[in-house]
Formats: sequence, structure tokens, C-alpha cells
Amino acid sequence: MDVVSDAISTVRLGRPSSDRVRVSGSWSTRLAPYGGAGFHVVLEGGCWLLPDGGAPVSLGSGDAVLLPHGTGHVIADSPLDTLGVERAVPFEHWVDGRGPRPPSTASGEVEMLCGKYRLDRSRLHPLMAELPAVVHLPNRVGSHPELRAVIELLGRELGGQRPGSGIAVPGLLDLFFVYVLRSWMAQGEAGAWSAVLGDPVAAAALRVLHSDPSAPWTTGRLAAEVGVSRPTLARRFSTLVGRPPMAYLTWWRLTLAATLLRDTPDPLATIARQVGYGTPYALSHAFSREFGTSPGRYRAGSAERASTEAPPVES
Repeated sequence: MDVVSDAISTVRLGRPSSDRVRVSGSWSTRLAPYGGAGFHVVLEGGCWLLPDGGAPVSLGSGDAVLLPHGTGHVIADSPLDTLGVERAVPFEHWVDGRGPRPPSTASGEVEMLCGKYRLDRSRLHPLMAELPAVVHLPNRVGSHPELRAVIELLGRELGGQRPGSGIAVPGLLDLFFVYVLRSWMAQGEAGAWSAVLGDPVAAAALRVLHSDPSAPWTTGRLAAEVGVSRPTLARRFSTLVGRPPMAYLTWWRLTLAATLLRDTPDPLATIARQVGYGTPYALSHAFSREFGTSPGRYRAGSAERASTEAPPVES
């Protein structure tokens, strides 16, 4: 696995949900803050995004927007004053009873894909944590070709009941998430992790650690694997990533352990071996120090949260 794939995999829960909606005239709808990430793609027409505490964003045809931290927001046909924002219809009521509609040429009509990803925000990878509240990717000729392709495929799949769409749509939504992150990282205003993954030494070290986190790594062994001196690796890695290589490895091993506790019934001894700890006791001690709770309590809490969360509505 590469760093971006791992960063997504460790926080992703269940399957994403999505709706294809078509509206015209004067309208507004509110999406409450959410323990995940929301997204919108404008397929036709234009509208406005009004994030809580942020400036309005004009969205045109083909624009994609991701709200990676689940920021509450309103989408509307025009910018709204405070009273207009307060009167926006909750999204769940707004789409209730709506199904795919045939194409229309009505003036002022807007067609969108709207959806959510369920994420476990308790252990965000720094790459995910540094994303801004709103990632807006305008539709420009020649830009983000992979993202444009997956948007087109999503529009087709959500336009009607097609054989295999129950598998195709979640897979395309996962691709959409990846391509949005790639596109954002390719932009000049992307955060520190764009520089990290663009640095040959730091990126190579991260690939090695993520490919085999349970190996008995030392800074010297990692430097030899990457092909640089130990001081060079320690300096460049620490400067770009914000912590030394072995400190990052410890954090990543414990993050993987938390994911396995959440997603599998494996006993602690098995998980300890998978993430590079010699004994369950060693893992339990390190886990409690990092997360402030024991592995057993963490697993029980994850199961309790999962049982009380309603599953997302699939389109």
C-alpha cells in the first residue's frame, strides 16, 4: 500500500452514500455537520456552497467540491443572508421521495451528485488532517482528466437502475475520493504532504515503512534500504514529516493496530505480530500511552459506536 491509500483505508468506514438530484427555481438545502466527508459535483447549471464559518463558493457545471472534515453547509441557487441560511431545508427532507429524473431543458435547472463518506476521525493521518475545510476543484479544460472521467461514469451510473450498479457506484465513489486528493495535492496551494510525497528520500522511506510496518526497522536499516546516509534520512524525514522516522513508524503501527481492533475479531496477540510488536503486553502498553485507553476498551467502544450509527442510504 502507498501512503495515500493507507491514509484513506485506515479512516474509511462502511460504504459511501450518494444522491443524484435535479432542481430549479429558488431553492436551498442544509447538510448538518457530519462525522465524515461530504461532496458535491455539479453536472449541469450552477449553484452556491455556503460552508459554516466560511466564505460562499460559486460552483459551475463540472465543478467538484469535497468537505473532508464534515463541515456543515448549505447549497443554494444563490448566495443567502443569515435568515436564508437558517431557512434552508434539511437535505434528508429535500431528497426524500426523489428519484432519477429524465433530462430537462428547463432554464435555471441544476443537476448534482451529492454524497457522504463515513470516516473514523479519531486517528486521521496527517495527510488527511491538513486538508482544508473545502476542497474546490473547478472544471477547467484539460485539468484533472481522471477526476473528470470518474465524474462522467458516476453520472451515468446514478442516472438510472443499471445492472451491477450496487458494486459500481461505491467503487466509483472511492475512486472519486482518491482523484480529488490527487488533484488537490497537484495544486500549488496543497499542504506539506504534497512536498513530503514529492521528496525522493522521504517518499521512498514512507513507501518502505508502509509496505512492511512489522519489520524490525531501525533508522540505519531504513537509510540503507532507501540508499542514503543515516543523518541524511533523519534530517530530511524529520524536517518534512515533522517527526523522526522511528517515531512515525511507532505512530503508524499503533494506528494500524487501532484499525485492526475496529475492523477484525483478531486476538491482540495476532494484531501485535501484524504491526511489529513482540507481545500483546508490549502493544497494549504502547497503545494505552498513545490513545489513552486500552486496546480492549477501544475495541468495545468502536463496536458500540458502529451499532448506534445508522447505515448510510445507498442510491
